[in-house]
Amino acid sequence: MYSLMFHCGRFRFELTHPLVMGILNVTPDSFFDGSRHSTVGSAVARARQMMDEGAAIIDVGGESTRPGAAPVTAQEEQRRVLPVIEALAALSIPVSVDTRQPLVMQAAIAAGADMINDISALQTEDALRHIAGSNAAVCLMHMRGTPSTMQREPHYRDVVAEVTGYLAARLAVAEAAGIGRERLVVDPGFGFGKNLTHNLTLLRRLSHFRAL
Repeated sequence: MYSLMFHCGRFRFELTHPLVMGILNVTPDSFFDGSRHSTVGSAVARARQMMDEGAAIIDVGGESTRPGAAPVTAQEEQRRVLPVIEALAALSIPVSVDTRQPLVMQAAIAAGADMINDISALQTEDALRHIAGSNAAVCLMHMRGTPSTMQREPHYRDVVAEVTGYLAARLAVAEAAGIGRERLVVDPGFGFGKNLTHNLTLLRRLSHFRAL
């Protein structure tokens, strides 16, 4: 039986109802310009507004992962996100950080992040180690390819089975590394290596993922 309590860093959330995550991008090239914030002050103001509007967690992103996006260095990503993480943590706002780079994960957790949102699902030993040695939660997402290549004619024989199988395997790896199930979240990765038909199929069969 899975736990109805989600352990997310300094916070505990009951999973008896849906939780909303507010997206806060501190990048110059986010897919949605309304979520871009270039200063710490504007980012914090927007985070406060989203919390007032009902968000439970604020997800800070310092690297755009829209289709075709180019990667940024860990140093640049840290420059963008760490001041915002520190400011939000000081306000006792639950903070998630959208990153796939182990160095950024380590620095973000040290700065007060409660959760890591990883589109690559902790594919490196360093990433697994940083999460396992902390109390941070982690979201494991399915993606086929990389942001720069993922939308080049994605193909599946059975998108639900393949995504489920991948996420089940990543959950097993995370648990074997010492990350408790109460800290783990999965994401089928809508739009990350999927076309419209794939996305709609996953959406229609979202309840299938409860088996995880």
